[in-house]
Amino acid sequence: MLIDIIKATFLGIVEGLTEYIPVSSTGHLLLTQHFGLGFADKKFDDTFAVLIQFGAILALLSIYFTKLLSLAIGLLSDLAARRFVLGLLIAFAPAAVIGLVLHDFIKNVLFNPWVVCFSLIAGGAVLLYVDSLDLKPRYNDATKFSLPMYLVIGIGQCLAMVPGVSRSGATIVSALLLGADRRSAAEFSFYLAMPTMAGAFVVDFYKNAGNMSGNNMVLIGIGFIMSFIAGWIVVKRLLDYVSGHGFDLFAWWRVVVGTLGLIGLALVG
Repeated sequence: MLIDIIKATFLGIVEGLTEYIPVSSTGHLLLTQHFGLGFADKKFDDTFAVLIQFGAILALLSIYFTKLLSLAIGLLSDLAARRFVLGLLIAFAPAAVIGLVLHDFIKNVLFNPWVVCFSLIAGGAVLLYVDSLDLKPRYNDATKFSLPMYLVIGIGQCLAMVPGVSRSGATIVSALLLGADRRSAAEFSFYLAMPTMAGAFVVDFYKNAGNMSGNNMVLIGIGFIMSFIAGWIVVKRLLDYVSGHGFDLFAWWRVVVGTLGLIGLALVG
């Protein structure tokens, strides 16, 4: 049990640290579990990975509670608030439709450590390239993107259904190419994460709810808490960091992890 507690703690930290930066939390969890930090019950691996995401979701909601409350109140009288919520729903719609239709294919076919490693490396190269471009930002407020821009970002987010691509990475790259500055691109990835992660959580929870026991609930609770704490720290720090430093650190991290993963797979399978 002690070993499982250590694994749950570590995996919760990995989830929280990687959920909101463009490195793919799903890819990191899958590789971490594949290379020895998974649980004996492989079905519980999937359930655990799904449920601890809720800790990261709550971390984001706790930080953005005031902004979300203001938006909710503004729906009654503020045209700008209504427009942004509409834009958010437009961005969420493609992932909602494709995710429901292809859920089983994604889980059964694409959730493969080889796919993750190649996706990490390719995504890192794309992130490095986009961050090096001399882009001229036209938007510095995530709530004021055009409605077509919200739709295209939402379509771009669908690429993240391939594990290793990264939901936040696909969202950020799409926003940057469409005229957002680094800060607003990262912040919109936070906003879009709320309905996207919540929707994925509900679907996966429904499909994995049977893999529960008393000991499992303890491990999930530990992972949840660690995911919340690590996610909270990342969300509080990320916007200021990317505004001043860009995304190079995350791009190179992806390349290094993906390369080490391929070496590991080649050596030990």
